[in-house]
Amino acid sequence: MREPKLIDYTLLVILALIWASAFFNIKIATYSYGPITIAFLRVFFGAIPVLLLCTYKKIKIEAFSKDWYWFAMIGFINLVAPFFLIAYGVKSVQSNLAAILMSTTPLSSTILGHFFTKHEKFNFIKTFGILIGFAGIIYLFSDDLLINNSNFISALLILLGSTCYVIGGVLTLKISKKKNENVTGSILIWAIIILIPLVSFFEKPWTLNPSIESTISVIYLGVVSTGLAWLLRFRILKNNGLIFQSQVSYLIPIFGIILSYVFLEEMITSKIIISLIAVLVGLYFVKKADLKKDYAKKN
Repeated sequence: MREPKLIDYTLLVILALIWASAFFNIKIATYSYGPITIAFLRVFFGAIPVLLLCTYKKIKIEAFSKDWYWFAMIGFINLVAPFFLIAYGVKSVQSNLAAILMSTTPLSSTILGHFFTKHEKFNFIKTFGILIGFAGIIYLFSDDLLINNSNFISALLILLGSTCYVIGGVLTLKISKKKNENVTGSILIWAIIILIPLVSFFEKPWTLNPSIESTISVIYLGVVSTGLAWLLRFRILKNNGLIFQSQVSYLIPIFGIILSYVFLEEMITSKIIISLIAVLVGLYFVKKADLKKDYAKKN
């Protein structure tokens, strides 16, 4: 891996902005579309740039190879389930809350990594970071202005959606030797296949009369926040590695809160700020432990 340059940090900020912008766009999309339709359109439009790149680079898509069941399983857990759960949850809570709840993904992955991988075990620093981060989330749930009896389950579903991303990431280790573009293209194809009967039976989107605003948002979610964001992530991972790319976790909730305030005028309470700080501090300690381990390996 080369030393990060200005362009690398710029791309990292752009990736954070793209992923952070997804939350307020999901909120806008829910004004006209149901959560299954949003999930379907996200994977449909998201597949376009990924499959075009695979065609251009002549990368074979193995969606229907002997490993098809892995792609199908990961497509459901890593795309279908979280896209649906987040869209369903954001209907009832502010999108800035979703940005904070989703920022717990690295904390959850650290917990699952301890139990399901050989080299990602807990140490004092990681444990301390996890406890601080999740303490911030628990504190966020005490904000009665934003989370109450009417939307408590919705907030939990968003948190469950973030956990699905982590489980999907662990499963992806089973096919980690395959090219990233191939894996992403294959799981997108399977996500589309899974969602077609679901969206047709439950929501019948062809009967909708959506607003232009919601339609633009859902197309943006697919093409930019799903397709282009994944391709940008590939570039950063290839040039700078996972630890550098994981720094995007610090920026997403910050940008998510700012963008939600600018575009939707969503409320920012003192508990949101305190929870955000706790999550960021927790992430810092978890990443610090990873950096120490990486340094020890090199030396």
